[in-house]
Amino acid sequence: MISHHLPASSYVVPLGALALAIAVQLFGVPGGPGHAWVTVLVSLITLAILLVTVFVVLEHAEALAFRLGQPYGTLLLTFAVTTVEVSIIVSMMLHGANNPTLARESVFSTVMIVCAGVVGLCLTLGAWQHRQQDLKRQGTSAILSVLTALTVLTLVLPNYTLSTDPGSFSPVQLIFVSFCSVLLYASFVFAQTVRQREDFLDESAAYTGVHAGNTSRRALYANALFLVIGLVGIVLLAEQVAVGIEDGLAALNVAQSDSIVGAFIATLVLLPEGLAAIRAALNNELQRSLNIALGSALATIGLTIPAVGMASLITGRELTLGLSSGDTVLLALILSISIHSFGTGRTTVLTGMVHLVVFIAFVLLLAVP
Repeated sequence: MISHHLPASSYVVPLGALALAIAVQLFGVPGGPGHAWVTVLVSLITLAILLVTVFVVLEHAEALAFRLGQPYGTLLLTFAVTTVEVSIIVSMMLHGANNPTLARESVFSTVMIVCAGVVGLCLTLGAWQHRQQDLKRQGTSAILSVLTALTVLTLVLPNYTLSTDPGSFSPVQLIFVSFCSVLLYASFVFAQTVRQREDFLDESAAYTGVHAGNTSRRALYANALFLVIGLVGIVLLAEQVAVGIEDGLAALNVAQSDSIVGAFIATLVLLPEGLAAIRAALNNELQRSLNIALGSALATIGLTIPAVGMASLITGRELTLGLSSGDTVLLALILSISIHSFGTGRTTVLTGMVHLVVFIAFVLLLAVP
């Protein structure tokens, strides 16, 4: 159970991260051969503070989740993390030369990291500790159906349209797919919070909202405020780190630099949700764990694609969404495995190991295409 009171560092770290981010944005980092060590030092400090801030943001998000109850706490964390990812992707799309595939790689990496990596760890560790775990098939099937529709519409369909070059949408098609993405995600949120709320609730979860009335509004507002401050700091710091990685990979002529940067962004912003999902699985709250993990993948597609689509239409920058043939195979594989894994309503260590093997294959092909 989460404590109502957070340590003082939970309030200091977000402020420090935001101050550092503003300083770096305003004054920059000294360049040139003679200042190379300064650039490296600032990058390391930035990355360290960024990672610490991610964990602090998780504390505030979980404190809010405890006070608000489920599923609102899970949705809050999902919206917060997705906002970070959307901000980073859009800012990097507008950084320097046109980068048409960054959004595609970030979204694809998010789906693979969540469905193969995070879910695999949740199922494996949870079943290892509790032997086997049960889930609600109605809620999980609903998440997977929406996730399948979104991924195919946004990442596979662009390869088969005839109006533009393979892998891209025409303006009309992009507007339509963006509208469908928002509509499907909004429908899912409505079902999760109102219409079929009981299908997504884990009866053993500690976040039931029964303690919400015992906490002061002041504490609730403080958690919300420092959550936002921490997220803004993460966005600005992550942009700085990601841009540095992108420039470094370009200088080294590394193949698939967009894939590596996209995977880095996805890994970074998924840390809070990934850790929260694993904690829930270890506490034998598998349904809540899957709500967090799979919900983050839904939010990434449902909110990121419309955001980058709008940015592309406004700025006139090219946007490539269609996956390569190899990535399409991996996507189809992990989605089909997920359908089989959750079809019985019960998971074991073997179920999790299958997901982890696919994740290892994804990482291997990222390093050795």
